[in-house]
Amino acid sequence: MDNRNAMDILESVFRAGLKRIDPLMMMKNQLTLKGDELIIDTGTENHSIDLGRVERILVTGMGKASARMALGLQEILGERIDSGVIAVKYGHVETLKKIKLMEAGHPVPDQGSINAANEIISFVKGAGEKDLVINLVSGGGSAVMSSPYSGEGGMAISLEEKQAVSKLLLACGADIHEINCIRKHLSGVKGGRFAEMIYPARCVSLILSDVVGDNLDAIASGATVPDSTSFNDAVSIIERYSLADKMPDNVMNIIRSGAEGKIPDTPKPGSSIFGRVLNILIGTNHHALMAASEEARRLGCKTEVLTSVLTGEAREIAHFFAAMGRDACTWRESCDLPICIIAGGETTVTLKGDGLGGRCQEMALSFLSNLRKTPLVADRIYFLAAGTDGNDGPTDAAGAFASMDLFRKGKELGLDPEKFIVASDSYHYHEKTGGLFKTGPTGTNVCDIHIVLVV
Repeated sequence: MDNRNAMDILESVFRAGLKRIDPLMMMKNQLTLKGDELIIDTGTENHSIDLGRVERILVTGMGKASARMALGLQEILGERIDSGVIAVKYGHVETLKKIKLMEAGHPVPDQGSINAANEIISFVKGAGEKDLVINLVSGGGSAVMSSPYSGEGGMAISLEEKQAVSKLLLACGADIHEINCIRKHLSGVKGGRFAEMIYPARCVSLILSDVVGDNLDAIASGATVPDSTSFNDAVSIIERYSLADKMPDNVMNIIRSGAEGKIPDTPKPGSSIFGRVLNILIGTNHHALMAASEEARRLGCKTEVLTSVLTGEAREIAHFFAAMGRDACTWRESCDLPICIIAGGETTVTLKGDGLGGRCQEMALSFLSNLRKTPLVADRIYFLAAGTDGNDGPTDAAGAFASMDLFRKGKELGLDPEKFIVASDSYHYHEKTGGLFKTGPTGTNVCDIHIVLVV
């Protein structure tokens, strides 16, 4: 099998996973309107809502996939929707009728994120007890709907301070759960605080998970979910990554005051406001991996799905995948090949340099660097790591391919993979060799997909 055919297989397998978690199709498949009855059936849970008792249906949303989720909701409910406001990442837009789209920054919030949060907050504060707020949530919600903490005793943080915190957290190697714990305690809307604002209206949050393990309180920082973390947890995370001296003074004052009980923590399980809230998970990384596996089988490959909860340092996880590829070459019979080994999750990158890249591109580059160490079997092993949202880190690529052909192209150009890894500049290596994988914004987001193909 040549390099082009292998890359075509990898892309087809990835895109099959992407198709399964397309928000428009998920909304249409899982929501049904029968007269005044809205039925939500995810396959694992079933709910029925009597819209005949609802005065207004209001739509809110936050995240990279929320526009496409809104498009699906619009097709189902049509004129029953009164109005809505949702916050999305720049470029992740759809044509909507009664729902206003507000574009904002991601992964670092910007003034657009503040504007979106302010408008959504004003919008829901007018909701009454007989109104239904359908809240559409996906990954990226933490950044695109940002309301920096402003509370008791004049304590408040600025957008610039929140941006500084986001950059510190993204660069230190913290995982998404740790990052969101800090975000929730520096926000006016996250960690269940948005549910407080919607109350006494009824709220149904439809959630597309981009979080490893699918914990509802971590997806988009759990805006309508009881918060299981505390200010004390936030302090522990800051200490774990030695960030206290790097954090803005205002931020540390708020975190420490919260830990000392001087300001209220986020709403916890048992709060009465959550009696009016229904949080429903409609799509996950696991769903994408199952569809990817089915496509690999259709293309004639044996398949193994390892896990949907992969975490760790991207460059180190790459060595694990490369080792699996070598094992398959060494120990599997020819009748068991080709094989696609598929996994999903979300790794982290601890920045070493000031280059450009993302976790999937760094993983692919580290895989490629590892691959060259076993030349006898390396030409039989191919790899693709890509983000389902179409944006890997602060780049226009979803991820990157790795193969010996791509390594040889790099060598001809005088490129050393290890130097690019040290510079955290995986994007420019892959750009020069033709290894970048670009999809454009996909309108969805359920973490990453990693595929090893052995022939």
